[in-house]
Amino acid sequence: MNAAMAKIWTQTGIRFLPFADVISSGLPLSRLLRLSLFQVSVGMAVVLLNGTLNRIMIVELGVGAALVAAMVSLPLLFAPFRLLVGYRSDTHRSYLGWKRVPYIWAGTLLQFGGLAIMPLALIVLSGDTVYGSVWVGQLAAALAFLLTGIGLHTTQTAGLALATDLAPSESRPRVVALLYVMLLIGMVISALGLGKLLSDFSQLRLIQVIQGCAVATLMLNLIALWKQEARDPTQTRPSQARQPFLEAWLEFIRNNRAKRFLVALGLGTAAFSMQDILLEPYGGQILQLTVSATTLLTGLLAGGTLAAFALAAQALHRGVNALRLAASGALIGIFAFAAVIFAAPLESAMIFRVGTAGIGFGGGLFAIGTLVAVMHMDVAGRFGLALGAWGAVQATAAGGGIALGGAIRDLVSTLAANGLLGEVAMGRPALGYTVVYHIEIALLFATLIAIGPLVSVMGKELRTASAMFGLAEFPG
Repeated sequence: MNAAMAKIWTQTGIRFLPFADVISSGLPLSRLLRLSLFQVSVGMAVVLLNGTLNRIMIVELGVGAALVAAMVSLPLLFAPFRLLVGYRSDTHRSYLGWKRVPYIWAGTLLQFGGLAIMPLALIVLSGDTVYGSVWVGQLAAALAFLLTGIGLHTTQTAGLALATDLAPSESRPRVVALLYVMLLIGMVISALGLGKLLSDFSQLRLIQVIQGCAVATLMLNLIALWKQEARDPTQTRPSQARQPFLEAWLEFIRNNRAKRFLVALGLGTAAFSMQDILLEPYGGQILQLTVSATTLLTGLLAGGTLAAFALAAQALHRGVNALRLAASGALIGIFAFAAVIFAAPLESAMIFRVGTAGIGFGGGLFAIGTLVAVMHMDVAGRFGLALGAWGAVQATAAGGGIALGGAIRDLVSTLAANGLLGEVAMGRPALGYTVVYHIEIALLFATLIAIGPLVSVMGKELRTASAMFGLAEFPG
């Protein structure tokens, strides 16, 4: 009876806990969770740059919105270079025998340096000081944001490559899903913690909190890295030949239909990202939701994404094609954006909330599906190059999508308000938002067209199971 009960509990844990079967003899769960702490530090930096400081700079410090937008967008300038970081971590030369550790640690130090100087730079930027001119603050703040952005992109690219190196091939998809769950957990915890710590705002408190984040980043990544990558000087000896970057990139592009895949990745990421700064204003301005009600939308979005990650871990374990999973995410996104559009004429906050959760769920499936797919596109075991390509396209498309979504909404709203789109459009404040949502639906259809032929072409390479949608027959 004891043996039977033990078997039932073991099977129950694997079935209902999405990451219970991610462990292996070489990578126990405790070691994997410790490694995932680098994702927590990255999540903390993302929340700080894109959320907390955005509001503080405009409201408490009185910095112009245009300058704030420019500062927040600076980290995206380094996003395309994730490709080079991944390649160099694959081919790193060192007498110490490490490939990934030097890049993760360098990224950590860059994050630490950027966060350490950031609060003082922001205070000088606001003009509330007698120790420096405003241009000094602008230069220092730009440097702080850029260093932090370079650091988080470098750390995440090399960290994901290290996790891929350590994980057995059969458990890599679930390892990736777990790492992205940890990223979301880090973002949620950081958002709550930073909001609480900065509720009683003062310049001294700002310095303490941001520099505390710098120290926390250093400690988290040090714990994450401790005894993770084995030293192997034979793999990193300085005398070894190294394939030129351009040659390695062209080889990657030629294999596995990588061009089409990266196009699909960019289209889908931009489609899910254009609404990032529009959902809450849409709920408040069009559906008349309160501030607290629109704030809950972030929780719905994150909840949908977490549910997608858990489902993806189970589906990939059953052998579902990663690209079919990504395509199903795009398909769900189409219906989710349609729900958001119809929420305005129906005046239904419930439909709007369902659509918001659907966007998070579809975006989560798309992100995990494409990331797992690119892990199988490595050339001669160069996971860093493949993951760097994914990260470069994903981050660039996300940043461009956010900027484009805001610009299109403002342009259409201005034209409509001035009567340049006809008299009917003048009385429709939702028009600017719905144009963006329709563009996102069109981009998701384009994503399905781009990704469809890859499902059958790359099916064997991705070790996939039976079809979920007939995407292989979509026109290419």
